[in-house]
Amino acid sequence: MLDLASKPATERSQKEIATPADETTSPLLQRTNRRNFIVWYLGGLMGAIGLAGLAPLLLYIVPGAGANKFLDLTVTLDKGLDQLQDGQGVSFDAPAGKGFVMADGGGDNQPGKIAFKGFAIKVGGNVALLSATCSHLGCSVSLNEGKGFNCPCHGSVFGLSGDVKRGPATSPLSHYTWKKGAKPNEIIVHGVDLPGVG
Repeated sequence: MLDLASKPATERSQKEIATPADETTSPLLQRTNRRNFIVWYLGGLMGAIGLAGLAPLLLYIVPGAGANKFLDLTVTLDKGLDQLQDGQGVSFDAPAGKGFVMADGGGDNQPGKIAFKGFAIKVGGNVALLSATCSHLGCSVSLNEGKGFNCPCHGSVFGLSGDVKRGPATSPLSHYTWKKGAKPNEIIVHGVDLPGVG
């Protein structure tokens, strides 16, 4: 055993006078020097940049709380379905904060896409609900009663049943899934909840 008292203080080594508290001090509690500061700063900066780059991807990986809330939308028409003559139609809009789900189609009207306007049209004694969205680039078509639908943007023409009569559109207008409502001028259309839209 060392006799510390017999040696002068100047001869004692640093190890001999170290205390257990000095040896167990955490590196985080030690004095910060320039090198440690730069390492911690750059590590935090790289972590923040990585998180900022990853955050937008999380929107595609984790669905939002309001994602895909499908529901039946009750729509009141200006004219009852029983009052429509063959070749006649009536337009309707989605309620605020809601949209209609396309059931079929192609081009810009893929099944599952959302639209906000449509037409109830009587063709051959049957009523169909068609999206008012042109399948070419998504412009709103207008009804030319007895003849079909015209797109004002690029000149596409569709028949009364939504089939393409003249391009540039190559796919028909999309249908909506629907059923009759409680009143003659009510329809119930398959839609989706879109909070903050409309």
